[in-house]
Amino acid sequence: MPTPAQWLDARAHLLEHRHRLAVEAVALYPDVPRVAGTPLLTSPDWTPAAPVPLAELSLDLRESPELPALPLSAVPDGFGSYSAAMAALAAPAVFQNRETYRLLGFDGGHLTFGLGSYFDGIDVGEACAHEYADQVAGLPLRTAVGDPCDPRRRPVNVAISTLTLRHDVTSGEATFFLHWRDPKRVGHAGGMFQVLPVGVFQGTSEADFSLWHCMIREFAEEMLGAEEIGSVDYDAWPFARRLTAAARVYYLGMGVDPLTFATDVLTVAVIEAAEFDALFGDLVAHNDEGRVLRGLEFTEENVERFVNREPTQAAGAAVLSLAWQHRAALLKP
Repeated sequence: MPTPAQWLDARAHLLEHRHRLAVEAVALYPDVPRVAGTPLLTSPDWTPAAPVPLAELSLDLRESPELPALPLSAVPDGFGSYSAAMAALAAPAVFQNRETYRLLGFDGGHLTFGLGSYFDGIDVGEACAHEYADQVAGLPLRTAVGDPCDPRRRPVNVAISTLTLRHDVTSGEATFFLHWRDPKRVGHAGGMFQVLPVGVFQGTSEADFSLWHCMIREFAEEMLGAEEIGSVDYDAWPFARRLTAAARVYYLGMGVDPLTFATDVLTVAVIEAAEFDALFGDLVAHNDEGRVLRGLEFTEENVERFVNREPTQAAGAAVLSLAWQHRAALLKP
C-alpha cells in the first residue's frame, strides 16, 4: 500500500492529467466498442440506431446482489477504502455518500436497477483511475474488474448526461450549454468540460424512481442554481410541469469512461427558444460544481472542437457526437 504522501502525489497527477489519461486508457480495451468514435466504451446493444424518446425506456428496481471482493491496490496505508482516503486527505467541496440506483442490467430498452451508494463508485472507479495514473504494476484492481461494461463485476452508479439544445424554429438554429467542472469542488471529472445538466441517478424518496424526475432536479440545480432539492410533488411544482411540457427528451445511448468506469446514460433535451427563455432566463454563470458556458452554437465546428480538441469528459464528447449525427431527427419541428 502507498503511504498517504505517495497517495496524494499520485492523486495530484491524476487530477492534472485526467483527460490525457482517459484517452490513453482506451488502449486497454481494444475489443470493447466505443461510442461514435469517442473514448466512451459501450456494449453493442446500448446504443440505438436512432434517438429513442426517453418515455419509451422502462425501469425495474430489484434487490442488489453481492459483488466480488476487489483488491485495495490504490488505497493508502491506514485506510479501508479509497473514499475514506479521499474524505480524509483530499475531499472536494461536494463529497457525500448518498444512496444511488445501481445498474444491474440493460436489455432491449429495459433497465434493471438495485440500490447502491455514491462511494461504491468512488471505491472502484476512482480507485481504478488512481491505480492507472500511479502505474501500479499489473493494475490488479482494474484486472479484477475485467469488462467495464459488465455490471456483474463492479458497482455501476449511472449518471444522466443531458445535452440541452435551445432550438429556434424560425431560424433553424440551435445552441447548447456546457459545464466546466471545478476540480476543487467535485470528486469526479474535475478540470473537464461536460454537457449540462448531469447528475447521478438517485431518488429523493422510495417512490421517486424516474430518470426524468432526476433530470428535472438537475435542471433546476445546475442551470438555475437551486438548492439541493429533496422530496417534491412534480405535478404540483410549476417548473417541473412547464419543463415536462416544453422538452422533447431522447435517449441516445449509454457508455463507460475508460479511466474511471463512470457510466452515463446519454440524453438530449430539445426545448424551443421561447419556452427555454421563459424557463431559464435566470441561467447561472456558476453553480456548486463549476462554471457554465452558455449559448454555444450547435455547429459542426463547435461539436468537433469539444469532441476532439478540448478536455471534454468522454460522456459529454459522446453525446455531442451522437446528437450531431442525429441532428435532423432531433431538431425536426
